[in-house]
Amino acid sequence: MRTSTRRGASRRVMAAAAVALAVVAGSVVTTATAIAQPDHSRAKNVIYLVGDGMGRTHVDAARQRYYGAAGKLVMETLPTVGQVTTYAVQKTSGQPGEADFVPEYVTDSASSATAWSSGVKTYNAALGVDAKGEVVPTLMELAKKAGYRTGNVSTAEITDATPAGQMSHALARGCQGPTYSAAACQDLAVTGEALPTDDVRVTPIADQIARNGTADVVLGGGLARFDAADEEALAAQGYEVLGSPADQAVATRDDLDDADGRKVFGLFNRGNLTIEKFKRENPNAVQAAEPSVAEMTSKAIDLLRNNKKGFYLQVEGALIDKRSHANDAAQTLEEMKAFDEAVRVALNFAKKDGNTTVIVTADHECAGFNIIGKGSYTNAEAVTPPGNVDAGNTANNSAPSRAASGALDGTRSTGPVNGSGSGNSGNFAPATFATPDDPEGVEDGSPEASLWLTYLSGNHTGAAVPVFAYGPGTRDLADTVDNTDLFDVVGHALRVVR
Repeated sequence: MRTSTRRGASRRVMAAAAVALAVVAGSVVTTATAIAQPDHSRAKNVIYLVGDGMGRTHVDAARQRYYGAAGKLVMETLPTVGQVTTYAVQKTSGQPGEADFVPEYVTDSASSATAWSSGVKTYNAALGVDAKGEVVPTLMELAKKAGYRTGNVSTAEITDATPAGQMSHALARGCQGPTYSAAACQDLAVTGEALPTDDVRVTPIADQIARNGTADVVLGGGLARFDAADEEALAAQGYEVLGSPADQAVATRDDLDDADGRKVFGLFNRGNLTIEKFKRENPNAVQAAEPSVAEMTSKAIDLLRNNKKGFYLQVEGALIDKRSHANDAAQTLEEMKAFDEAVRVALNFAKKDGNTTVIVTADHECAGFNIIGKGSYTNAEAVTPPGNVDAGNTANNSAPSRAASGALDGTRSTGPVNGSGSGNSGNFAPATFATPDDPEGVEDGSPEASLWLTYLSGNHTGAAVPVFAYGPGTRDLADTVDNTDLFDVVGHALRVVR
C-alpha cells in the first residue's frame, strides 16, 4: 500500500493515464481505460458495504449483544481485517504530502465518501470535488464507463452523503433538491465567486442522480427530494421507477420483489428509511412495508449479476450513524444487526460466485460508543471528574478511579436505562443489555444485564474504523490504511484505475 505522501502524485498519474473528465451542460461525462492487473487482484464484481458511523466498539457491542463474548458477526468472519484512518482536510487544502496540506481530524460522511469514491481528501460537506472545488471522477462513474453494471443501496435518503458520493459532484452536501437556495449549493470560500447554475457542482444532487445514469439500480429513501421532472428523466433513460416521485407515492417491498428491469429506481420512504426496531414492534404500520437493507442488497445483486463484465454495488447501513447521534444504543444495535445481515447476503453470493470481492467498512466512528464495566458509570455522569490517585508519581500517566459510591449528577444520571434518544437526560447513564452469556430471565435495562454501553458525545469522532474484506485484491487491507486507499483497492480489483 502506498504511503500518504505519494497520494497526490498517484492521483495525478491515475488522472493522466486513465481518466478524462468533462462537465457538459451540468452533467458529468467520464471515460476510463482499463489497465491490466495480475489475476490475483482482479474481481468480476465488487460489493462495498458501509456501516455509517460504525466504529470498532459498534462491532464489539453488536457481537456481544447478539452472539455473546465468544461469538462473531458475519463481517467478523471475513478473512482480511484491518483499520482505516478517516481524517479530512480543510477547504482549499492540498493533498497529503503537498505544501498546502491542512488536515481536519474529524471527517463527516461527505468528505469520507469522496475519499473512497474518488481517492482524494476533501473538506467536510464536499462530494465528488477536491478541497479546491475541482470535480474528480468517482469509482461508480469509472465502473459504469468501463462496462460494469452499477448499484447504490442505502437506508438513508439516496441524496445523502454516502450514496451521493458515488453519483454526484457538489460543493455542499445540503444541495439535495427539489427546492434549494444559492446558500445551500454555492461555497464562495472554495470557489471565490458564485458558479453559474448549470455548473454540476451547484446542481441539486437529486437532479444529478435522476439524469446522469451513474447507478443502474438505486434503492433507498428520500422520495421527497425528487419530483415529476426527475421521474420523467428517469423514465426517458429506461429506468423502471417503483412508486412515483411525481405523486410522492413511495415504493414497497412488494414493488421491489416484482421489479425486473435492467435499470430500477425505488425509494421506500419520503425521508430516511424506518429503523428496524420500530418495524419489528409495529408490524401493522405502513413503514413495515419497507424492505430491509439485506432485502435491498439481495435484490440489487439479482438485478445486477447478469452482466458479462461484472458489477459494482455500494450498500450503506445509514441508521447506525443516525441512532448513534441520538445516543440510542437499543436502536443502534438493531441497525448493526440489520447491516450485518446485508453483509451475510453479500458474502454468501461471493462464496458461491467465486470471483466477487466484498469489503465492509465505515466512513467514520460516531458518538464515542463505549463498552464499560458492569456496575460502573462514566465521567460524563459525574458531578466532577475523578482525581488521579497517584498524581505524585511522575511515571504514572493517569490512574483515575472513583468508589462505587461516588457522586453522580442527578440531572444527567439516573442509573441503568435504555433511553429513547438524546432528549432523555438519562441517556448519559449506561444503557444495559442482556446477552446470550447471561442467565435466563435477565432483562435489558436491568443492572443484572452484562453489556453496559455509553456514549462520549452526540457527534463524529476521529477514531480509525474497522475494515473486513473477502475476495480478490483485498490483501493490502490487512493493515492500517487510509480511506483514500480504498479507492485504489476497489479500482484495482475492477481494473479501472492504476
